[in-house]
Amino acid sequence: MVFQFKVQINEGLFIRNPEDTELGRKILKHSVQMIHQLGFEDFTFKKLAEEIHSTEAGVYRYFENKHKLLIYLTSWYFSWLTFHIKFITNNIENNKDRLSKVISLLAKPIEDDEQTSYIDESLLHSLIVAEASKSYLTKQVVENNKQHFFKPYQDICNLIGDFILAYNPTYKYPKSLASTIIEVAHFQNFFMHNISSLTDFSKKKQESQLVEFLSDLVFSSIEQRKDKG
Repeated sequence: MVFQFKVQINEGLFIRNPEDTELGRKILKHSVQMIHQLGFEDFTFKKLAEEIHSTEAGVYRYFENKHKLLIYLTSWYFSWLTFHIKFITNNIENNKDRLSKVISLLAKPIEDDEQTSYIDESLLHSLIVAEASKSYLTKQVVENNKQHFFKPYQDICNLIGDFILAYNPTYKYPKSLASTIIEVAHFQNFFMHNISSLTDFSKKKQESQLVEFLSDLVFSSIEQRKDKG
């Protein structure tokens, strides 16, 4: 099977599709760089416009506000990650091996995908680790969810949940465990680089330690339930 990645983002997140124009793609590229560098709180459309030699009004023609831009970037990342998981697990028939592959992908640093020249996935991953929770930890989360703004995140949790059920059909909490895997991978990554007292992992052995921890977390839970039937 050959996969061709094409991002499909909820149209309620943008005024004009940024992927359709050179300026729009420049907005995406530089917003990732600037949010990664400045943090979401200090990032503004005015600063972005100055960086890309455009006008603030020009940026607002694509996005209503920076929060919707953050949800867009988060949605783009999870859409890309879902595609990547399907691609790397396509020929894996063993259910445990397939889950292990997903855990490894979530734990290791993301490399830039050259097929998407306007998005640096390695920087976007760092942005997601540090900022993604701000896309839904808001007072507007219920209304935003009604508009299906978080569907790409839900889609990847459903996919991983399906992998969990394929390994153990009796497991009762596949989506809860799937979202936990993703969030733990992100939070532990963040703690390693920012609040080391909240994690047992070191930067030098980040990937191997986190893979081991997540594997233990996932398979001990699934296999315990499998043994109980």
